[in-house]
Amino acid sequence: MTVDELMRQVLALDAKARASLAHELLKSLESLPEAEIGQLWIEEAQRRGAEIDAGTTVTAPAEEALARARARR
Repeated sequence: MTVDELMRQVLALDAKARASLAHELLKSLESLPEAEIGQLWIEEAQRRGAEIDAGTTVTAPAEEALARARARR
């Protein structure tokens, strides 16, 4: 099973099941070694940079992004 196939199946679950699964997945990441966490952040930054370079995502000024984040609290 691919990650995409798994993702489709997981997203078909009800909200309570998805929340429970998300909680367990996040807990599993808490025990990762610091070096692995750092590598994951590097890979995420590279992925996001590639999206920006490809024009497949929209960027916003920091002030605007922070204001939106604060408004969601």
